[in-house]
Amino acid sequence: MNTSSDATQTASTAVAKGARARSLTMIAIFDIAAPLAAYNVLRSAGMSTVASLLLSGVFPAIPVSIDATRHRRLEVVGALVVAGILVGTVLGLASHNARLVLVEGSVPTGVFALGLLGSLLVGQPLMFRFAREFAGPDTAKGREMTMLWQRYEGFRHVFRIITAVWGIAFLIEAALRIVVVFNYSTGTALTISKVAPLVFVGILFAWTVAYGTHKRKEGARMTATGELTLPGQPEPPSMKIAQPTDRA
Repeated sequence: MNTSSDATQTASTAVAKGARARSLTMIAIFDIAAPLAAYNVLRSAGMSTVASLLLSGVFPAIPVSIDATRHRRLEVVGALVVAGILVGTVLGLASHNARLVLVEGSVPTGVFALGLLGSLLVGQPLMFRFAREFAGPDTAKGREMTMLWQRYEGFRHVFRIITAVWGIAFLIEAALRIVVVFNYSTGTALTISKVAPLVFVGILFAWTVAYGTHKRKEGARMTATGELTLPGQPEPPSMKIAQPTDRA
């Protein structure tokens, strides 16, 4: 019994769960609670709607700045968040229109959606890159993903479908947020714009897990029946070419 391997795997799982919990906590605080609380406090203090939106909108940039300082690089998602804040700030200062400030939330979402869909046309789709980066490109899981991508069209097809679904869903979310901004009060639109992304991401994650599980089971069934042979596995008898035998 390899207790060392089990302990390492358990520790890695615990670290991953802890990282996810911290990420969710940061999102809940800096992306939702803090902006909404700051907006309401500033409005109650008599500040204008535009100024309140601009000041409350800086909170999502805080975890991005912390992460960039810690890792000495700015991730793609963080860069999109900062870009959205800058766009909202420029629109707010130039137009003094609260609705245009709120539109900034759709900017990173729309750009990310176009990036996902665009990646389907060149090289590896973004969702595959994200999944391999999350697993660790130099880990056993990461190397396995690279091998499967290189050798199996079915594996590539799965990630193309996942990337397409996420891209289309984020485009829909960006469009819906714009509709909400121009049809509801500023406070309501702000609340929806902060909560909607989490709802969409939650639904997409649930669908991705269900779809991935279905495809893994399908792959296991095909492997068991000999329709698919993975590297290192003996070729099933049904797939071997019969060799002629010598007859006296």
